[in-house]
Amino acid sequence: MFGYIKPSVQELKIKEYELFRGYYCGLCKSMGRSFGVLSRFALNYDSVFLGLLLASVHGEKPVLKKESCIANPVKRKWIVKESPGIDFAADINVLLTYYKLKDDIRDEGGWLPTFLKLVFHKGYKRAALTNKDIDRIIASSVSSQISLEKKGCSSTDEAAEPFANMMMQLLASGYSGDDKSVPRILGWIGYNLGKWIYIIDAFDDMERDIKSGSYNPLLRQYKYENQDIKDFKASIAEEVKVGLLQALSQATGSLELLKLDNKGIINNIAYEGLYGKTERVLNCITGEKRSCMRDEESIRGIGY
Repeated sequence: MFGYIKPSVQELKIKEYELFRGYYCGLCKSMGRSFGVLSRFALNYDSVFLGLLLASVHGEKPVLKKESCIANPVKRKWIVKESPGIDFAADINVLLTYYKLKDDIRDEGGWLPTFLKLVFHKGYKRAALTNKDIDRIIASSVSSQISLEKKGCSSTDEAAEPFANMMMQLLASGYSGDDKSVPRILGWIGYNLGKWIYIIDAFDDMERDIKSGSYNPLLRQYKYENQDIKDFKASIAEEVKVGLLQALSQATGSLELLKLDNKGIINNIAYEGLYGKTERVLNCITGEKRSCMRDEESIRGIGY
């Protein structure tokens, strides 16, 4: 979960935008409260969506309070408080960040990820202690991902499975209600969003992976042989797009089966945000208007 699942802000109503920002700031505050101020630098939009979706499916009524923020201590903002969905997302965010830092150390070493891992260690232990099953889910997914990458898996669908399965289990685990159909629906949403994230990240990150020699399933599946990378991406874009849209179709179709609060915001993210992000990433190679500088973290090389 690394920053792809964003709303289309210009399409949100003012009230919806303020509420979404309240959830964003609420997650930031929850992370700082539970895991320390520095943990808040790991905040990302995907975790906000996770918390918002779980809060909505549980029918949580947001408690909003105006508070100052470390980023802007002068201006007070609306913050969503007392949200189990947001607190769960804060735990997930810290756990995933910790495993990502471990992987960075294993792959590249360096003082920065080593230092950050030490910073996150206490928060990780706290989150893992209260979420033992989820910690095991993430650890198992990481192990499976590493195994696939070591053997040079040349199927993008197969390479995406560990991350997709992890997302499926995380989303399903976040439901605490009585309706037995809901965790199955949430799981299917998580699986398809996980697959979409993994594949779009692989497409978006090809240039960097070529330079660094990092594993990328698309380069292997479509047999990249040092040709011009823009030509290569253009040659596979339509086929990649089919897979991305199939995953989004499954995820958004499943969302329609849930009774949700904040449906306007969630639909904006699902339909405007995700489909728009797909087009922008794929169209980057054609020269259409989009910054080709990455604004998401890589999720591969376990990439979590």
